[in-house]
Amino acid sequence: MSSSRAGAVLLDLDGTLADSRPGIEAGLRFMVGELGHDPAAAGDLTWAVGPPIAVSIGTLLERYGDDRVDLGVSTYRARYSAVGLYDCTVFPGVPEMLAILHNAGRRLCVATSKRRDFAERVVDFLGFRRWLPTVYGALPGGGLDDKKDMLAELLRVEEYDAAATVMVGDRMHDIHAAKANGLRSIGVLWGYGGQAELVEAGADALAATPTDVVRLL
Repeated sequence: MSSSRAGAVLLDLDGTLADSRPGIEAGLRFMVGELGHDPAAAGDLTWAVGPPIAVSIGTLLERYGDDRVDLGVSTYRARYSAVGLYDCTVFPGVPEMLAILHNAGRRLCVATSKRRDFAERVVDFLGFRRWLPTVYGALPGGGLDDKKDMLAELLRVEEYDAAATVMVGDRMHDIHAAKANGLRSIGVLWGYGGQAELVEAGADALAATPTDVVRLL
């Protein structure tokens, strides 16, 4: 089968492969403090894990009446690159899921809203590179921040067959991006979005565990 006719399994990173919430939340609270606000007033930040970081930061700063989103993003990213990126762990069952799919000959590719260079470092840090040689994310200099656009670029460059490709993720952004590009989607319930969000977004299937993902694929 030629690459132009091959399908793939596209995997979100934060909330799907890795529990990145500790590092992301700490980075957001650090950013809020650096901009002169009370980090404790931010409350629970689970909602901020998964969407494009500029969207989360814009929503968070709006609570403080602060529109300095660009400064917030640069402040957050400096801290995240140095410290927060490594404050993450692998969800139970994910390595086994990746190994089974890889050994079955499935093409696996990371498709994340995280900046691509950060995602590459996380994949290496977690020891996933043997299964995930290809990583797509937002561009460091700006661009592909919208997951729909990033998936379109991924499909174009890698020449994956959309009809045979599946997006696996934990947030509505994953499901919406998949639909916009003609992909089937699997919503995972161990991440940050939850069943109600994924059902409302229109996920084609739901997986309670990584084993369920293997079964569905």
